[in-house]
Amino acid sequence: MSAVQRPSDFEKRREHLKNLSDEELKERFWSLANEIVKPLYELAYTHTSPSIERSVLLRMGFSSLDAAAIVSSAEKRGLLGKGAGHLVLRYAQEVKKPYLEAGYDLANGVGWDVVSAAFGGDRA
Repeated sequence: MSAVQRPSDFEKRREHLKNLSDEELKERFWSLANEIVKPLYELAYTHTSPSIERSVLLRMGFSSLDAAAIVSSAEKRGLLGKGAGHLVLRYAQEVKKPYLEAGYDLANGVGWDVVSAAFGGDRA
């Protein structure tokens, strides 16, 4: 079985790059890389998911059951976009408790009125 040979057009494709210095090539590379990644960055900045938020809470030291309860409650109240970890930290700040204790409160349904008020809502 013979492979199909593709004619090389390397010289033609590199024409606009051949006079650039190594530093200019490096700068062009990073510029293009940033351009490619920008839509992904913007999407990640403005969107989250329950699984991402549970993962954040797990890394903060909560159990999977507590994390699931916090995320579920935040989602029901339309607050998940604020970030579950952010909600826990803000609640802890509001009630002057360690964040783990504050998170356990939220997992047990306590304190959501405070969280909602802190974020400009009145959803309990």
